[in-house]
Formats: sequence, structure tokens, C-alpha cells
Amino acid sequence: MGTKGREATQRILAIIVIIAMLGVMGIPPSVIIFFTVITYFIYRAVQRSEHQETGRIFEFFISANDILRDEERRWYGFEIMEVIERGERVLHSMTDPPPLVYYALGALYNHAGDHQAAVEHLSYVVENDLSDERHRLTPSPELSRYVHILRKLEREPSEAPMTMAAIRSLDRARRQRAATLLAESRERLEAIPALAQPAQPSPSAVIERVSSQAETPARRSQTSRRPGANPPPPIAEVLRDVYEEEKKTA
Repeated sequence: MGTKGREATQRILAIIVIIAMLGVMGIPPSVIIFFTVITYFIYRAVQRSEHQETGRIFEFFISANDILRDEERRWYGFEIMEVIERGERVLHSMTDPPPLVYYALGALYNHAGDHQAAVEHLSYVVENDLSDERHRLTPSPELSRYVHILRKLEREPSEAPMTMAAIRSLDRARRQRAATLLAESRERLEAIPALAQPAQPSPSAVIERVSSQAETPARRSQTSRRPGANPPPPIAEVLRDVYEEEKKTA
């Protein structure tokens, strides 16, 4: 009997025991049946919601692995961004998301050319102690459910072969390539300012440009009135000056 069959049997036995205890307490059978049905539907609704939340993590792993493992395949940019958005939703929906989510997002950002975001996620995987699963001692309910389902799939990989193949591939890439991708993204970031920075002009060119910009029309008019640059005086002024000099000598 598989794991699912054992868990279903345990639940059925627990329900039978509870119903028997309620019958011994003298509660009418109609009331017992009514509350049993209501409890069952509430339980199923909560369980389905929890499974959908956890299932989004595994679906993201499958999509991310499809993009990252096949480098020769031509993926459209919007396809990569859709997977990244799903990963970001998973990341922000949990207080302690699995470290593998950080690696998958960092690798996808690197693949998409967003090296700033790639460094942000990959540095957590490579340089943060919390990226080591052994340091997660107080998990959230979401992480507990994820790990519970993950262990079940590891014991019985035939139940979800694509999911397990994606997780193992991403885990292997995380061990082998996380540090390399982080270094590559940091090198790209350091190269961007050097490429975008214009060539520095020489000091003489700066002085010449400032001097030409500082020469206003008023300054140019003052320059035109300096000695040596003035036009000759009118003839009347010259004759008057000569007459006055002759008068003084006489």
C-alpha cells in the first residue's frame, strides 16, 4: 500500500472513532452526520488550498528547469519573465521560502540579463548561512508542508517524475554553478559603468570651452574698445587738438 493509501486509511479510522464516541455520548445520529459532512467539506477546502499553494512551488521548479537546462532552445523574453513572476510570487508568499527558489530565480535573472537581480538572489544562495537547509530549525507551516510533500515524492518519485527530475537538476546546478553565475553577474555589473562612462576631455579643452562660454556680448564689446583695437578718431578732433597745441606754444 502506498503512502497516500495509508494516510487515507488513517483518516477514515479516525473519523469512525470520533463518530462512535459521539454516538456513545447520546448525540442524535442526524446531528452527527450533519457535522461530519460539514467538517469533511471544510477539511477538503483547506487541504485543497494548501496543496495549491505548495503545488505552485513545484510548478515553478519545472518551468525554471525547462528554461535553464536547454540553453540551445530559443525562449522568448516574455516567457522567461512569466516564469520569473511566478517565482517572485512564491518567494513573497512564504516567510522562509526554500533556498532552491532563490537559486532558480537568480539563474533566470542571469539568463534574462538582469544582473542586478541575479546578484541579489544568488548572493543569498552562495554567501548567506540561511541558504543552508540545516540552519532552518523553526519552519513556517508553508515550509513544513513543502518539505512533507517533497519527502513523499523522494520516497516515491514515480508519483511525480517530472517534478523530481526538475528538483534534482536544479539542486545539481545550484551546487555546481551558483558561485560561477554570481561571479559572472558581478563582472557584468562592474563592466556596465565603464562602458557607459564617456571619455574625459583634456584639461586644455575644458579651459578653452569654459573661456568661450564665458565670453558674453558685453565682454566682447569691452574687448573691442581696448587700445590697439579702436578705429581712428574723427578728423575734426585731430584738427582741434593740433590747433590747441599751436595756441599753447604761441
